[in-house]
Amino acid sequence: MVELLVSVAAAITGVAFLLALYRFLKGPSVADRVVAFDVMTIVGITAIVLVAYLEGRGIYLDVALVYALLSFLGVIVVARYIERGF
Repeated sequence: MVELLVSVAAAITGVAFLLALYRFLKGPSVADRVVAFDVMTIVGITAIVLVAYLEGRGIYLDVALVYALLSFLGVIVVARYIERGF
């Protein structure tokens, strides 16, 4: 039963990544693209956590945490850049 739920979560994660990728490529504004990129990083973190669960390796959770922190800092930097104008 747990394996079925993990498979469903992986499928939903894949669909979410594809939808965010579409918005990233098609987004009419820079803000849309930044939000889509942030969503893609969150989906990537989710994928790392799912792999960590499937493999039974806790070290991957540390990788996901570092990736989340770097993603947060990246979004803050881009938001400051957009706020000041191009």
